[in-house]
Amino acid sequence: MAMNLRLRPDAEQALRAEAERSGRSQQEVLRAAVDTYLGIVPVDRADAPEGAGELDRLVAARMVRPPRSPYRRPARRLTLPPDMTTADLLDRDDRL
Repeated sequence: MAMNLRLRPDAEQALRAEAERSGRSQQEVLRAAVDTYLGIVPVDRADAPEGAGELDRLVAARMVRPPRSPYRRPARRLTLPPDMTTADLLDRDDRL
């Protein structure tokens, strides 16, 4: 079925951004959103490729955002002064 759809400016901007982010057309993004909303496609499998992992399914279902960058180790580790323990950090008098 063909139809015209008028979107609010903020919805239009969000649709364009999602289409650009995902590499899909705006039409594909809208179809997936309607299918998911109507329950035609189970949320845990919406837009996820065959054999996708848990993270891919959650991203496709828009339950989590995709990572911005891959995991990386911190440049340096923080250490406490010799006279301080982690318990000292938790037991503070200035907490509310």
